[in-house]
Amino acid sequence: MTVPVLSVRNLEVEFLTRRSTLRAINGVSFDIAKGEVLGVVGESGAGKSVTGLAVIGLIDPPGRIAGGEIYLSGTRIDHLPPEEIRRIRGKRIGMIFQDPLTSLNPLYRIGDQIVETIRTHLNLSETAARKRAIDLLAEVGIPAPEKRIDAYPHEFSGGMRQRVVIALAICAEPELIIADEPTTALDVSVQAQIISLIKRLGRDYGTAVMLVTHDMGVIAETSDRVAVMYSGRIAEIGPVQDVVQNPLHPYAKGLMGAIPTLAGEDKRLVQIPGSMPRLSAIPPGCSFNPRCAFAFDRCRVDRPEPLKHGSHAVACHLFDTAPGEAAKETAA
Repeated sequence: MTVPVLSVRNLEVEFLTRRSTLRAINGVSFDIAKGEVLGVVGESGAGKSVTGLAVIGLIDPPGRIAGGEIYLSGTRIDHLPPEEIRRIRGKRIGMIFQDPLTSLNPLYRIGDQIVETIRTHLNLSETAARKRAIDLLAEVGIPAPEKRIDAYPHEFSGGMRQRVVIALAICAEPELIIADEPTTALDVSVQAQIISLIKRLGRDYGTAVMLVTHDMGVIAETSDRVAVMYSGRIAEIGPVQDVVQNPLHPYAKGLMGAIPTLAGEDKRLVQIPGSMPRLSAIPPGCSFNPRCAFAFDRCRVDRPEPLKHGSHAVACHLFDTAPGEAAKETAA
């Protein structure tokens, strides 16, 4: 078997407060293969972005990785010193943030920022780096790149700034890109163009992509597999068409049932009662049990672990036919 580009095993992330320790990520495991796009979806507060930040070593105090392991192409990276993880970030792992203005320095021309990033990670001259920057801008769809390379961030529209950020993310040809809500602030037509760009990264370069979003439309259009997160854990993971068309976990069913269709069917959308629990008040057992119509006594006591069920892995006691067996498999 080929080694996954990214392998996360039993990841735990905690935030220390004056009163208690809050666990934002609790035992998350998944793999992303070369050229694969894994969509990570869930409500706000599910832990999607924190998982991405943990992978690239950007969990700032009072947060910390409290347990688990993160492997990049077979090499463990979660325990590396800051200097080493900084060298990996940018060269081997690229990042696309929701707001491109947080990634671009408003005081510098975008060309200078791309050239600096290229020369930091690749052994290229100033001239060669500038030519590569122009080629990258053309590749991500910036018109007249040889002129726009000398523009400042404020001279670009939101969609064009996001393209510049994608050019920055791929300039050192990373193995993995983490895209955190890359289309949220963009209109639908620009969203489609950015989605097409992200899909092309995997197809043309073999780049693995972790796509964090709350938009199931973006997930369905872009991803090969999808992980549904709830309260710091993966509720269900599997091929995107299987999870969208036949979700197993009650929370995933609720999410998919809340998506309107174009068929014009005269039926009400599904509503999930209640809201996601605060980190300081996560219930025992399955954290979804207070909102679940199928919850029974075991759900309120035992925390379900991901179980293989066909092409899916689902963390739900409804699918645990042999609770005492050790044949439980983690999501991968």
